[in-house]
Amino acid sequence: MKKIVLVSFMLLFALCGNAQNATQAKAVLDKAASVVGRQGGASADFKIASAKYGNTTGTIYIKGNKFHARTPQAVVWYNGKTQWTYMKNTNEVNVSTPSEAQKMSMNPYTFITMYKNGYNLGVKTLGSRYQVHLTAQNQKRSVQEMYIMVNAKSYVPTEVKMRQGKTWTTIAISNFKAKNQSDSLFVFRSKDYPSAEVVDLR
Repeated sequence: MKKIVLVSFMLLFALCGNAQNATQAKAVLDKAASVVGRQGGASADFKIASAKYGNTTGTIYIKGNKFHARTPQAVVWYNGKTQWTYMKNTNEVNVSTPSEAQKMSMNPYTFITMYKNGYNLGVKTLGSRYQVHLTAQNQKRSVQEMYIMVNAKSYVPTEVKMRQGKTWTTIAISNFKAKNQSDSLFVFRSKDYPSAEVVDLR
């Protein structure tokens, strides 16, 4: 009987600990989301290392769920619904409705809305940063697992790692600036690329 009570107590303690950890993880991401998702927008530099998407560096501008990214290979606009990707080597603009993973491969801040639904959360402190671990509750989700490193003082994310299947993508983030962005920045304007071929993939 004592063993049963002891085991029950340990299970209850573990469950309470997990719930507390998940609450702390959500609190960290809530603060990070409020910093990154400020109403006026922000910008940052990023570096992607991925077997799936390749390696590149660039600058990203964000405002809510909209983003505009510039790399040596491409320029991307996303207005919250439609994505335009200008490929410099082919002078071609691909128009698409991106998946969750595709958006995240160009916008490391996509997590600011993703974590709120469908993920189990955990957190631990590593030096001056929080490491938040997210695992998808539904394994059919395009991003099954994520690690998000967040500065413990500023709550600015410094790295995002995401897993699709067995493939990991790492996005290092630096030079974050809270700066107002114009809505026009997130929409492709054909007059700026008059010779580009537009291919609608939707």
